[in-house]
Amino acid sequence: MENSSESKNSSGLNIIAIIKQVPDMKTVKFNVEEGKVDRSSAGVEINPFDLNALEAAVQIKETLGGTVTAISMGPPQAESALQEAVVRGADKGILLTDRKFGGADTLATSYTLAKAIEKILGGNYDLIVSGEKTVDGDTGQVGPEVAEHLGIPHVAYVNCVKKCEKEKITVSSEIGNDNYIIEVKLPCLITVTKDANDPRYISFGKKARAKNIEIKKCTIDDITKDDHDKFGIKGSPTWVFKIVVPPEKAGGGKIFTGSSEEVVQKLLNEMEEIL
Repeated sequence: MENSSESKNSSGLNIIAIIKQVPDMKTVKFNVEEGKVDRSSAGVEINPFDLNALEAAVQIKETLGGTVTAISMGPPQAESALQEAVVRGADKGILLTDRKFGGADTLATSYTLAKAIEKILGGNYDLIVSGEKTVDGDTGQVGPEVAEHLGIPHVAYVNCVKKCEKEKITVSSEIGNDNYIIEVKLPCLITVTKDANDPRYISFGKKARAKNIEIKKCTIDDITKDDHDKFGIKGSPTWVFKIVVPPEKAGGGKIFTGSSEEVVQKLLNEMEEIL
């Protein structure tokens, strides 16, 4: 990432990194009957794309100065993800945790995050960074929806932060087979891909000490006293109707016997049937 030293200011930028704690998708199981992920069946981790978002935020802070606030919505155990975020360079973490947030789809989730940014953080931000998607939902909708709720511009699929200054940020966005260089005024939101950076290595010792980091916890009443119907499952117009886990395909093959000429002809015949 390239930055101009002329753009530095005494206060720096107020940056928000949106993160989510997700199950380990390599081992997690699905509750087919209820149409949801069985989160108790696997360990948890910070969503891999959100690690790139956090790294981008911290790199900008290290160059321009300022603060990084990591924010997440989730159950109480998601506190550990925010503690790790602080170890990775965030200055503080905020966990939105309330049973009334449960069952939220992307619309209700983004609404909750946006309202928390406005109410709890006082709308005091210059840049919001999130991962392009989460591995448990894979929609890529929450980041852009947060921007829409806040009424700020956004750029998705950012694979490189070219330059960040006091008033604007220049990024490379990969859409389809093309890369677009986009300059956007702050405040804005960007979602980053795995190509944006390499998240820094955190030693086991630092991770072990993370559990002592204090994380601010907020409930729905810290965001609003009204319109509770816009949060959680009540505020979610979409839901999973059915989950189908495709069966694993067993390995297969054919053995052709005969002379070299016969084997070649059999192989050609087989390929013609396929094509």
